[in-house]
Amino acid sequence: MTGPGRNSGPKGIYLDYQATTPTDPRVLEVMLPWFTERFGNPHSDAHAYGWDAEEAVERARGDVAASLNADPREIVFTSGATESNNLAIKGAARFRRRHEGRDRVVTFQSEHKCVLESVRGLERDGFEVAVLPVRGDGLVELQALRDALDERTGLVSVMAVNNEIGVIQPLSEIAEAVHAVGAWLHVDAAQALGRIPLDVRVAGIDLLSLSGHKLYGPKGVGALYVRRRPRVRLEPLFDGGGQERGLRSGTLPTPLCVGLGEACRIAVTELPREDERLAGLRDAFLAALQARLGPVQINGSLQARVSGNLNLCFPGAPADKVMAAARGVAVSTGSACSSATVEPSYVLRALGMSDEAAACSLRIGFGRMTTLEEVARAADLLASAVVTVRAGAAAAE
Repeated sequence: MTGPGRNSGPKGIYLDYQATTPTDPRVLEVMLPWFTERFGNPHSDAHAYGWDAEEAVERARGDVAASLNADPREIVFTSGATESNNLAIKGAARFRRRHEGRDRVVTFQSEHKCVLESVRGLERDGFEVAVLPVRGDGLVELQALRDALDERTGLVSVMAVNNEIGVIQPLSEIAEAVHAVGAWLHVDAAQALGRIPLDVRVAGIDLLSLSGHKLYGPKGVGALYVRRRPRVRLEPLFDGGGQERGLRSGTLPTPLCVGLGEACRIAVTELPREDERLAGLRDAFLAALQARLGPVQINGSLQARVSGNLNLCFPGAPADKVMAAARGVAVSTGSACSSATVEPSYVLRALGMSDEAAACSLRIGFGRMTTLEEVARAADLLASAVVTVRAGAAAAE
């Protein structure tokens, strides 16, 4: 849920980069020709229009693969991380149950909704499901994971970087535990590429999901890495013309694939410099808040965390009221919204936080277009909003 003014158009300071990112102008530039004069179907193999589009798609596939140290043949284009997660989790689980009798799936309470709902869907189909708790800092408890694994476990799914609290999971250690029982590891990396180094070989990842709009690429496109050796096999979610080696039928959107490839290339190239810059912005923002408000509670580990994320609790200042008071700053609660109520974040509750504390928490995301001037102004506006909300609460008592 973002702040007020949802129907008034973009304005103010955008600090919600975990929700989505603007398309980088460099990405848009390489996409544009594929909407107009280079419009061929990449699956048309009888003429130059199709050959041209196919070549562009395969270049993009190579760029996505290179960002992960993968083989281009291991990259399947999808509509985004939600589809990739569904295909990976349901496809792998169903294949392993059908061919190996492995009917157990393991994941964690702090995962993205599309992962949790995919797992619940498998449970309705007769799979045994374990949804494990996480530690108070948001990280996986490795021994609890080991204890939950057995020879019937086919798949474990974990988020590389949490979308609300930004914590980075120890993927190599998780993979070691998962592979010890012959299970496969799926990683939701929608929030990770461009924020942390990713190497599927080194980390021992079997399946990995990406989303274009989380890394300054276009909305509506993503990718799934599917390891070839040792081979990981999936049952497809839907049928069609057999594109993407039969795993994801349908005509590929050439402009979006091209944009995703370019976004991945830029993200990996600029990662070291951007990581350092964002860490400086985050530290400046936190220091400015604390200068006004005193110590601020940080939700989740600050050490094992991407540089562009803060999740902060302001006791006595409900997040929805703070956002209403801090007009001009776009931040998020990370909570599930309906027309009538705002439910405290299930991710923060998974850390052991009370509903009251979770309801007083804000997710703040810094990104490629964020400036130091914006950070200083946003910190001042949010601090003033917290003071105002707390004063109003005290006056009402």
